[in-house]
Amino acid sequence: MAGLNRKRRGELLRAVFDVLAEHPDGIQARDALAGVEGRIGLTEFEAANYPGSDTRRFEKTVRFQTINAVKAGWMVKEAGVWTPTDEGLAAYRSYADPEQFMEEAEKLYRVWAKSQPSKEPAPDPDAELSDASLTLEEAEETAWKEVREFLHAMDPYDFQHLVAGLLRGMGYEVTWVAPPGKDGGVDIVALGDPVGTKGPRVKVQVKREKRKTDVQTIRAFASVLREGDVGFFVTLGGFTSDSEAEVRNEARRIRLVGAFQLFELWTKYYDRIPQEDRRRFPIKLVPFLVPPSKSDA
Repeated sequence: MAGLNRKRRGELLRAVFDVLAEHPDGIQARDALAGVEGRIGLTEFEAANYPGSDTRRFEKTVRFQTINAVKAGWMVKEAGVWTPTDEGLAAYRSYADPEQFMEEAEKLYRVWAKSQPSKEPAPDPDAELSDASLTLEEAEETAWKEVREFLHAMDPYDFQHLVAGLLRGMGYEVTWVAPPGKDGGVDIVALGDPVGTKGPRVKVQVKREKRKTDVQTIRAFASVLREGDVGFFVTLGGFTSDSEAEVRNEARRIRLVGAFQLFELWTKYYDRIPQEDRRRFPIKLVPFLVPPSKSDA
């Protein structure tokens, strides 16, 4: 990348992990970028706009440095949230020198690339940042922000019926949706078919909260599942690491569905969801062209 040497690229990536280390459960990409800028400042090159554009170089420059880290398994990008992995935090602690930190990320990228069915070229540090994948990443973050705001603003009972509609699209027979008031820990009950002869009974708890669901809440939900029941716990706020660990160790089958997983399922089964249920959360998938790399030509 013109204007950046390996040391500066390493400094930018280290600054990303400075921020991520303070947010081990993840942070919105826009907040991570602001945190990097506050810690490291901008060079004249990074502060400048692209020629003929009002887009500043800095944000895409930082995003570009994270490509190696993602493929190295050091961080995860999902629904506009950047989250460090244990391996990434260990590398952050082990390689204090920015150049060594970047060199290790690039080495792991090459290992990953060799494991891919088609040859994957390493990110070109001298390329001008018009990479379509970065543009797509930004577009997805913007779209996801709007989706998240829409779901959080939804009436709790509309959200409950939205989840029931998703289950119908997935092929379940929804037999009960809790009316307003206390629900006894279960908001929806569904069966594999109209008479309940296929598959287990599904019990669902739905929460439209912003905070993460803790392990005590998951244990309370597990207590309402009987032999042969399957539990779906759906929440917009996500889950604490303890609650996720509890489910892995739980003898009864419970599936945790966060906001991003809910959206993925809604997208996957959208054409099968009844029309009246689709109206609660209408979406349109837009094709986005990602030009093939030179190695694909």
